[in-house]
Amino acid sequence: MCYSAQVEQDYKKYVRDYGAEISIQEFARIFWHGENAKVPKAMLHAFDDPHTAWERDLKAGADALVKAQAAKYEQALFTQKTRLNKAVNALKVKETKKAAEDQRIATSKIAAANLHLKALRRTRLMPEDSRIYPGMYSTVLASANGRRFVAPMRYGCRLAGKPASYDKRYPGTYNARRDNLTGFWQKQFGHDHALIVAEKFYENVEIDGRNQVLEFEPRDGEPMLIACLWSRWSDPEGIAPDLLSFAAITDEPEPEVAAAGHDRTIINIKPEHVDAWLNPQNDLAAMQAIFDDKRRPYYEHRLAA
Repeated sequence: MCYSAQVEQDYKKYVRDYGAEISIQEFARIFWHGENAKVPKAMLHAFDDPHTAWERDLKAGADALVKAQAAKYEQALFTQKTRLNKAVNALKVKETKKAAEDQRIATSKIAAANLHLKALRRTRLMPEDSRIYPGMYSTVLASANGRRFVAPMRYGCRLAGKPASYDKRYPGTYNARRDNLTGFWQKQFGHDHALIVAEKFYENVEIDGRNQVLEFEPRDGEPMLIACLWSRWSDPEGIAPDLLSFAAITDEPEPEVAAAGHDRTIINIKPEHVDAWLNPQNDLAAMQAIFDDKRRPYYEHRLAA
């Protein structure tokens, strides 16, 4: 299902390697007005060395987003420390289930907030800084009206024309199953195609009765070109901002993935099919042929750290 992936987040590589134009407006909207947006650190880091006016503006926006998110974690720390102190004082007077639970929860949330703040303030990039999960934004290569562009999109596709409540009703829309492309995804398939460049993907599997996260990586070391669908959602009432979002297409599992305990595998298209994939012309048979001719490297796996 591609629960998570380590994705190339540097827009410059998509521009250079795939001839895409950067969607300045979309990056600016997320950086300047997306204080609740979950954005990989590596996406922000891509603007650390600005040379043009628009790059400087996006750098300032990225810094503003980090500052806004840091403020939220600092407020959470204050709230939870207050909660913890209150619980500790209550426990000195009398042992109660509520006070003990408040102490446990506050301690856990304080640790989590501190980890988030540490990651925000760290200057050196780590591999996990490029990783996305459902609900997070990622740098995505897409096409519209024959034009390639790179933009931040949310991982979890809200189809155009659907209500915002659609996200809660269908929480699994980060995965577009190949066997449902002409059903649930019929308005996107053959029309709104995208891809992400990824080094690894991660899946939840059950091992000995316990959920474990496995990390899959192509043995040949080549980046994966993961076929995706995307949509631009507009609020019919004109209140909420537009939302660009996407889903990764998955197919029946490769043998080694099935043997590891998972029932789906992303579709890793060949470089020679990128043009056709991004400009589908509603030729569904040709798109299915691209899937049949997908790259099949051996996906080695290990327990994720």
